[in-house]
Amino acid sequence: MPELPEVETIVRDLSPRLRGRPLRNPQLFKTDVLRGISSSRFLRVLRNNRVEDVTRRAKHVVILLASGERMVVQPRMTGALIVYDRRLRADERRYVVLRATLGNGSILVYRDVRRLGTITLLDQARWEAYTARIGPEPLTSEFTGERFIERLSGTKQAIKKAIMDQRRIAGVGNIYANEALFRAGIDPSRRTDLLSSDELHRLYRTVRHVLRKAVRAGGTTVRDYRNGTGGIGSYQRTLLVYGRGGDHCTRCRTILTTTHAIDGRATTFCWRCQSVAR
Repeated sequence: MPELPEVETIVRDLSPRLRGRPLRNPQLFKTDVLRGISSSRFLRVLRNNRVEDVTRRAKHVVILLASGERMVVQPRMTGALIVYDRRLRADERRYVVLRATLGNGSILVYRDVRRLGTITLLDQARWEAYTARIGPEPLTSEFTGERFIERLSGTKQAIKKAIMDQRRIAGVGNIYANEALFRAGIDPSRRTDLLSSDELHRLYRTVRHVLRKAVRAGGTTVRDYRNGTGGIGSYQRTLLVYGRGGDHCTRCRTILTTTHAIDGRATTFCWRCQSVAR
């Protein structure tokens, strides 16, 4: 967390509020979130630099600056990138890592309770190298079923682990891997190279379906995720398996199982609906 739908929601919230605005009086309160740049240079580049665009790449918020550099923010589990149109309350000032005024009275803030997120500043060459290491975006029209199968070819990894590999496919994390595999009726521990073409095409459709639904719902708030205005998502109300271990399957009423054996993360599934012999 956040995954593609959450970061896409953040970007859609931030873009109209940031585009064309200068970053005035940037303040960095914690330096351990920075990667590959000193705090002094980071603040020097940000100061009075104008935001040209706000986009998403995989699970990253990408803020293009007028200087040509990109501020790349990966919120991870506890980070939140928010624009406030008012003064922050005392509880909102807590855990602030980065803050900048926008010249219209609004304030851009990056908060991170556990400081698990990262911020980096990349010029064009470093950005091209950075983005080249990430797989294709799954919601674009160019990302066909054939491309999906091609990205997953040649691996013996468990299918859940394979679709979460950001080098293969961008933006899919634990929540939506659980949900897509359940909807596709595929055991998350199945070896990817043993899945049939029909199964992979079915999974391709469910991955895109789940991601699109989650984007429309503003993402999933389980605990810390907040959108670009400080609000919460609503997709958690429609989760079928994620976080529901021990509950009844919504399809067959079997008790859902949770395991950490596949990739060290919580994988919840229905052994009946997602069995090989279904």
